[in-house]
Amino acid sequence: MRTPIPDYLTQVLDECGGDDGEVADYIAELAQADPDRLAIAVATLDGVVATAGDADVAFSIQSISKPFTYALAIADQGLDAVVEKIDVEPSGDAFNEISLERGSGRPRNPMINAGAIAAHALVAGPGSDERFERVRSFYSRLAGRELDVDEAVFESELGTADRNMAIAYMLRTVGILEGAPPDVVRGYTRQCAVSVTVRDLARMAAVLAGQGRAPDGEQLLEPQVARQVLSVMATCGMYDAAGDWLTTVGIPAKSGVAGGLIGVLPGQVGIAVFSPRLDRHGNSARGVRVFERLSRDMGLHLMEVSDVARSVVRRVERGGSRVAVHEVAGDLRFVEAERVLRSLEEEPEGEAPVVLDLERVHRVNDVARRMLLEGVRRLHLDGHDVRLVDPSAVLGGGDGQGPDAGGGYVPEVFEDAAAAVGE
Repeated sequence: MRTPIPDYLTQVLDECGGDDGEVADYIAELAQADPDRLAIAVATLDGVVATAGDADVAFSIQSISKPFTYALAIADQGLDAVVEKIDVEPSGDAFNEISLERGSGRPRNPMINAGAIAAHALVAGPGSDERFERVRSFYSRLAGRELDVDEAVFESELGTADRNMAIAYMLRTVGILEGAPPDVVRGYTRQCAVSVTVRDLARMAAVLAGQGRAPDGEQLLEPQVARQVLSVMATCGMYDAAGDWLTTVGIPAKSGVAGGLIGVLPGQVGIAVFSPRLDRHGNSARGVRVFERLSRDMGLHLMEVSDVARSVVRRVERGGSRVAVHEVAGDLRFVEAERVLRSLEEEPEGEAPVVLDLERVHRVNDVARRMLLEGVRRLHLDGHDVRLVDPSAVLGGGDGQGPDAGGGYVPEVFEDAAAAVGE
């Protein structure tokens, strides 16, 4: 069967469209962006990426680079040294405000331009070119492929960098910036011009969700660094809309003026959306709507958690290798249900019976229930005789008739796997 997740993502994009917002017109190259582009990618911790829309369209990373450079600065200098230069308090200001802490002169946080410029300067390197190359290389490792700079965007943005240059000189005068302001601003501008797709950003976000571990198992960041970055993203990542975002969406996030928007749900997924039309806060207008929808549909709010996830799926064959049995255990949320769907997806089309054994499942949230029922329906459409083992009625049955899996198909429910297999 084919997993229904891409279909769901396509539906979300279709229902969260609209033409409100405007592209960033203060940078000539960004002003030329196609305002109707819309894309989404969802990446699991083990490297599977589901997409919909214009997922292969490249755009500049812009301020979404800030959390990743902040992470690299901490990895290079240590958290204490970075906190001495950059605070972690929400500023309540727009991204390009000159917002410094009274007395110390520290930028309020690394998600606004002042803090991001300071963070770029803290990345280790013998010179500005070497410093930027470390930044680009780090982004590439996070994305799982080599990333390049959009030179046209870089030149266009550098030509309008007067405010950032003023911020850098101001940081220099209060002792926060040690490098030459023009070199730092040039490197920071190149950082913002790195070209990415939503696939890249979702995978980068998934590394943060996985405590700094890449899908291939490489530890790209220490877990403590990832935790620090996510904490600042949660409180400061959406600028002067951060409080509203955290309460309504509840996903640590970061936006960019090219229209990108990433979200990180720790331990579960990395999400990226692209739509160039911006709202009054400088965040992607349609991207915000998409995240609001995902949070509501999937139960992804950071404060909406279940008990410790112990879920696992295992495929075995019984009845003389005639019947495939998928044994599931633990609590099921979006991520666990996605893994079950992936296991079911491996079943070839045909009439062979398939058993979904939920005897050891403790709890199923609404989105996981709908995902599993849709998977059961699609197996049926592929020709399989699908049998549920659901003695606790976690999918909503329990009367011996089984839950309605959609499309009018109602699989038979058994009390145990032996009966379902026919042993």
